[in-house]
Amino acid sequence: MAGCCGHGAKFDGMSPAYKRRLWAVIVLNAAMFVVEMSAGHMAQSQALQADALDFFGDALTYGVSLAVIGASIRVRTMAALGKGISLMVMGVWVFGSTAYRVLYLGVPQADIMGAVGLMALAVNLASVFLLMRYKDGDANVRSVWLCSRNDAIGNVAVMFAALGVWGSGTGWPDVIVAGVMAGLFLSASVQIIRQALVERREAQGVAHSHG
Repeated sequence: MAGCCGHGAKFDGMSPAYKRRLWAVIVLNAAMFVVEMSAGHMAQSQALQADALDFFGDALTYGVSLAVIGASIRVRTMAALGKGISLMVMGVWVFGSTAYRVLYLGVPQADIMGAVGLMALAVNLASVFLLMRYKDGDANVRSVWLCSRNDAIGNVAVMFAALGVWGSGTGWPDVIVAGVMAGLFLSASVQIIRQALVERREAQGVAHSHG
C-alpha cells in the first residue's frame, strides 16, 4: 500500500474497498466465534475455546477499527492501545485457563477439534486474503492484519493439536497449542501497543513543531 499512501505515510483505512472488506471479515469472525466456542465446550478442547475467544476479540477489534477510521491520530492510537491491551488480557486468560487444563482430567475429542479447526482455518484464510494488501497500515489498520494472521496460524495449530490428541490419546497437545496461542496474543499486543505509542509521539512532535 506504500504507493497509494503518500511519501512514507501509513494507510489509515480511508478507503471504501477496505471498509467493505472489514465488514465482511467482522461477519465471518462473529459467526465463527459462536460455532467454535460451542464446539470447544462439546469437545472439551482448550485450544478450540482459545481460538474461539480470538475470533470474538477479532470481531470487536475490527468493529473498533471500522469506527475510528477517519478520526484523529489521537483517537486512532487510543483505539489501537485499547486493542493491544485487550489482546494482552486474552493472552493472560488463555495462559491461566491452560494451566487449569493441565490439572483437569479428560481427553479432548479430536474429531470435533479437527472438523471445526478446518472450518475455522478456511474462514481465517479468507480473512487474510481480504486484508493482505492492507497489512502495512497505521497501528489501527495493522492491528487488524495481526489479528487475522494470528487466527490463521492458530487454526493450523489447532489442526496439529487434534492430530496430536488423536495420536497420543492425551490432552497434552491441546494444552501446548493453547499455550502457544496465548503467546501469539501477547506478542501481537506488544507490537500493536509499541506502534501506537510511536505514532502518538510522532503526532505530538508534529503538533509541537507547528505550535
